[in-house]
Amino acid sequence: MTKQHFLLEALIKKLEAEIVIAHANILVYQRNSVGIGEHIDLVETIEKEVEKIAHAHDKIEAIRAYCK
Repeated sequence: MTKQHFLLEALIKKLEAEIVIAHANILVYQRNSVGIGEHIDLVETIEKEVEKIAHAHDKIEAIRAYCK
């Protein structure tokens, strides 16, 4: 594996982890919304997590399409 390939794979794994974290946050907001006092607007908060997922997904797709 070349150094460049190794670095791209590391970046993809980092982005995949960001997706998993955002998804986990969404599940927490859905299942335990009563215990989350600082998040008054849960829809907006969940939307921000979805944006994180979409952004990381788009980056992964760009890497796979243009950098390999």
